[in-house]
Amino acid sequence: MSFLEHLDELRKRIIRSVIALVIAFLVCFYFSEPIYNFLSAPIRRALNEAARQNIPVAGINGDEAIRSVATMAEGDTGRYMFDSAANLGSAVIAAGTTVNAKVARDSAGNLGLFTTEPLFTNSAIIPAGVRLPVPFNETAISQPSADERMTVTTAMEPYMIYVTVSFYAAIAFALPFFLWQIWMFVSPALYEHERRYVTPFVGLSSISFIGGVAFAYYLLFPPAAAYLLGVGHDFKLLLKANDYLDFITIVLLAMGVIFQMPAITYVLARIGIINARLMIRTWKVSLIVILIVAAVVSPTNDIPNMMLFAAPMIVLYVVSIFIAWFFGKKRKTDAEAGAGT
Repeated sequence: MSFLEHLDELRKRIIRSVIALVIAFLVCFYFSEPIYNFLSAPIRRALNEAARQNIPVAGINGDEAIRSVATMAEGDTGRYMFDSAANLGSAVIAAGTTVNAKVARDSAGNLGLFTTEPLFTNSAIIPAGVRLPVPFNETAISQPSADERMTVTTAMEPYMIYVTVSFYAAIAFALPFFLWQIWMFVSPALYEHERRYVTPFVGLSSISFIGGVAFAYYLLFPPAAAYLLGVGHDFKLLLKANDYLDFITIVLLAMGVIFQMPAITYVLARIGIINARLMIRTWKVSLIVILIVAAVVSPTNDIPNMMLFAAPMIVLYVVSIFIAWFFGKKRKTDAEAGAGT
């Protein structure tokens, strides 16, 4: 292919990737609220743990215990407090308002939390028997408290947050197609027998990306968030939703890309472009690159947090060396590959 033909091929691959990204974005935007709830769950758990301590309860009889909202059963009573401003019909309930309530079923048999006394506000009188804003699915569903909610500063920011999370999610879901387009662009530079590795490349890279995102979401990010919130326990934290989502999406996408190392090593080793000897010989340079990436991705520049991100990358590099050693092959032309079969 000539230089202009290469440019035309690149243009086609980019256009197809953009179309796939737009389609994935539209689908993700439809589910933007569940995606946001999924991404915000780690920081909400960290905020909950930072704001609450398991202090022993001293009671009159010694057997008193604080129960979880999710354990409320039909017939349970107590005093409900609005931790933030809420609307009940036309009435506006101020944060901090309390009212006696009971877990009961309505006329349709649905379980809920209902007032057992009238509630007076500046604009209305709320009678007994009104359902309070606690969602039930046979058991109470835990909702983010005021301490767990993140803040926004402009009217457009909630919309832009949903657009942002939809865009990042679209990149993640369209990744297999992107990888396929990348492979199809570089495949003319490969021998015919080397092009059959497209399926392992796309499949292993997609699985590795999912594994990296899951590792960051479930294992890497929670201790990092707890550490940061623990450092600032003397302050009242007003966490901006936009800043947090930018941070966690960068961490997730970065770890997803980093986890491509074994998959890419496998394909390149099978083709014969790299080998274990080369990776061992360049381990010092690789270590410096890993530490630089860890410093960029980690939320702070302190050594413990940086090592929290660098450790899995170092392990992946060592695993990649063994993969290159075990699966590595000497590169052959089509004629040599045909002669060997």
